[in-house]
Amino acid sequence: MQLDPQSGWCAGIHHCPSPNFNARPQGEVSLLVIHNISLPPGQFGTGRVQQFFRNQLPADEHPYFASIATLQVSAHFLIERDGAITQFVSCNERAWHAGQSSFGGRENCNDFSLGIELEGTDDIPFTEAQYIALEALIGELQRHYPALASERICGHSDIAPTRKTDPGPAFDWPRLRAALKDKKEAL
Repeated sequence: MQLDPQSGWCAGIHHCPSPNFNARPQGEVSLLVIHNISLPPGQFGTGRVQQFFRNQLPADEHPYFASIATLQVSAHFLIERDGAITQFVSCNERAWHAGQSSFGGRENCNDFSLGIELEGTDDIPFTEAQYIALEALIGELQRHYPALASERICGHSDIAPTRKTDPGPAFDWPRLRAALKDKKEAL
């Protein structure tokens, strides 16, 4: 996988463009937000996340879908259970993943962040393949956005604590931090 800084798209992964984005106000990328998602909740590999981020979720297919089908949201990336990575929005654009949020005293985290969704739930452990893909993706993003230091990688729950709980207690933060530290020391 390789990020093209001109286009903001990564080569070597699947692209599934979402209409749910707009221009970054200042072009800044200085925060990385990790989320989790599964549609229907707790079910994996359904392809419904891709439909949701493209405003194509069939509202009548599941009771939960009826409550979210009209929302216009996206993320920059999704990492599925098998480690497959899909990109929905250019890193140069503002994906609509964080909602009402704040980090380090700054509001509207979408303005300056990238969003990575992990297919999963708060309480089901993520897979080895997902961690490997996440570490590789973060490494590539950090090469191009030096402001994405380890202390600027957080969960949705960190920037919207009264609204969100993801990526949840099943996410292994110590593992991710150690892997990122090891990669940094190897450089």
